[in-house]
Amino acid sequence: MLSNLLKTRPDWRRLLAVATVALLGGGPARADVTDDRRFSINGFGTLGVVRTNSDDAEFVRDLSQPLGARNEWTGKVDSVLGLQANWQFLPQWQAVVQGISRYRYDDSFRPEIAWAFVKYEPMPNLSLRVGRLGTEFFMMADSRWVGYSFLTVRPPGDFFWYLPFYSIHGGDAALTVPVGEHLLRGKLFYGISQGKIPLAEEQWDIGGSPMAGAYLEYQHGPWQLRASYANIRFERDLPYGPAMAKSGLLLNAQQLDYLSVRDKRSHYYSLGLVYDSGPWQAQLMLNRIEQGSKSLESSEGGYAQVGYRVGKLTPFVGYSRVYSKGRALPADPVIAYIVADSRTNQRTWYAGLRWDVVRNVALTAQWDGIRGDPTSIFPYRRENRATWQGDMNVFSLALDFVF
Repeated sequence: MLSNLLKTRPDWRRLLAVATVALLGGGPARADVTDDRRFSINGFGTLGVVRTNSDDAEFVRDLSQPLGARNEWTGKVDSVLGLQANWQFLPQWQAVVQGISRYRYDDSFRPEIAWAFVKYEPMPNLSLRVGRLGTEFFMMADSRWVGYSFLTVRPPGDFFWYLPFYSIHGGDAALTVPVGEHLLRGKLFYGISQGKIPLAEEQWDIGGSPMAGAYLEYQHGPWQLRASYANIRFERDLPYGPAMAKSGLLLNAQQLDYLSVRDKRSHYYSLGLVYDSGPWQAQLMLNRIEQGSKSLESSEGGYAQVGYRVGKLTPFVGYSRVYSKGRALPADPVIAYIVADSRTNQRTWYAGLRWDVVRNVALTAQWDGIRGDPTSIFPYRRENRATWQGDMNVFSLALDFVF
């Protein structure tokens, strides 16, 4: 295990470099803190390792990762370091910048700006933001890389895999209304997407694709219920042509037209329920994704999990399920092969133990038992379709912290 961790040493150096530069840059600003101009720097991170018992496919956290874990330990999949600066420069105005270093589409840990926005609160119950914002397609989606905020090592993949979107350039508006002793909160957002998604040795540039969405949330004591909707209209086609050309196969105009996603719209529906009171923590999440393109299969998924805290230890168990609503595959064998790459049909049982070692530091061990159909190859990387049977055990260990 140690030898495999040492192989990723250049990545850890980048993580530490990000922390050093950001903290040194933030030092003078801390000295200027006043009552009405508050400045603070906070951070979060995960040092995680993961392996599987299979060499037939690589396990990834989501579609944004080009490579994943096989039957040797790797620190790439879950490790991350983030730093966030908050500046309350006027009573109703705040500026926020967040930078993170994580395993990216280009097989690197190159630091990037995740958030950079200005927030204005004209009233205590109304919040307006503009700039680079985190996406909130599903409940808790905007904090997917803050491992400390999750009970599990990572957000359940069967629910979150289809969300490789992390930020938009745009704005949102959130309004909170008291309902008796409870709260009703709504949010609208619109923006232009940023980022790339790896496909074979190519990258699908989703930058410039407009996104819009909304959610309505009701909070009743320890209960939190949210219904949300979002959509994205893709600005560019998937790079099927270049990817297949590298394999010695040229796609004709008719095939490319069938596979086109340009100007097609995908819709994301979700319902989330969270309970957090005393020692009990429970979540139930459901989603439905409707793809506008013939080249991508629509899907439905969800998960349920429960944890019970005893002192500093919180054991948890969960179950997740995802399956694609497959269309009839076309007669063209090349197109059928490509469309099958977005097919999924699997269930996962998972269990683990979180240990809150000290304040703001937690160590979590987890097992995932993935049981799927042999045709279920999404979103795994470098799968061997001849030998892959859809089953995989995943073993994870993560040290999460916030500061």
